[in-house]
Amino acid sequence: MKPAAIVLWLLVLVLPALAQSQTNACLLPKALQDRVATKYPGAKVVTESDLNEDDRQFFQKDHHGACPGLVRVDFYGDRKPTFALELITRNEAGPKTKVVVARQIGGHWNFVLVAELSEEAPVIWSDKPGDYEGVWGDKLHASHSVIVWQGYESWAVLYAWNGRKIEHIQLVD
Repeated sequence: MKPAAIVLWLLVLVLPALAQSQTNACLLPKALQDRVATKYPGAKVVTESDLNEDDRQFFQKDHHGACPGLVRVDFYGDRKPTFALELITRNEAGPKTKVVVARQIGGHWNFVLVAELSEEAPVIWSDKPGDYEGVWGDKLHASHSVIVWQGYESWAVLYAWNGRKIEHIQLVD
């Protein structure tokens, strides 16, 4: 195959497939998508296109193929369909970013607002259960998967369910 044909093949077949896989990673199940649109009008799941170039590169390096605003997580330890969503709303006052845990119980989606801030989009991901130590020496034991919300090169907060409430510690400040 000639070099020009290889380049054309890459441009036509591979790059759109890569972009599509990231887009697919950010798709919510239909019922959850409908519920988010009703509960949080104007909000959308953060995608790589919402990140600045540096954050996009960090996220791709650390979480290749994942969505920076959506992660399936066994946060409550009950194996029910549960997602951590990072939702962004933009208006004239600027962006507002929220982390919400969406959990399906029966046929309905329940939401818990975990955190919010008026800032450009950070990223979220899930980590394994275990013992974590914060920047100020505080400790947190997580029996189930945790959610990490990070503003690259700035801050990171870990959220865990302790059986009664959501706890958090500052991992980076």
